[in-house]
Amino acid sequence: MHQEDSDQAKAYQQLVKKTQPKKPILKNVVWAFLYGGMICLVGQCIQTAFMATGMTSQAATSPTTVVLIGVGALLTGLGWYDQITKRGGMGATLPITGFANAMVAPAMEFRREGLVMGVGAKLFTVAGPVLVYGLSAAFVVGLVRYLVTGVA
Repeated sequence: MHQEDSDQAKAYQQLVKKTQPKKPILKNVVWAFLYGGMICLVGQCIQTAFMATGMTSQAATSPTTVVLIGVGALLTGLGWYDQITKRGGMGATLPITGFANAMVAPAMEFRREGLVMGVGAKLFTVAGPVLVYGLSAAFVVGLVRYLVTGVA
């Protein structure tokens, strides 16, 4: 009886594979590359603008990141970032603007619940775990460095 179930499952998987529409992988890769490249180009232009004010490349990195997060959050709030990710796929999801979108989208969805219980609570749905794991990893790396080198 077990062999019969296994054969039925294999036959079903083959049927699904035949009837499932083919994914346009090459087209999706090209769009992701173009959208990701456009976001990086905008980020580079922002960083260059900060550097034109006299900042070093390293000093301009943080404000550039803040501006990109703000732009991603603004575009999400206006409902435009979803359109960008529909076409750009991972190319629009992976950069820091995608992180801003992932933070703001749940908050926008629950804004009718109010500023504290809706927007405020949902804003940290994604950011909370990222911050916890980031800080934990930084602590572990710092501890290992201290134990290995003796330098804080």
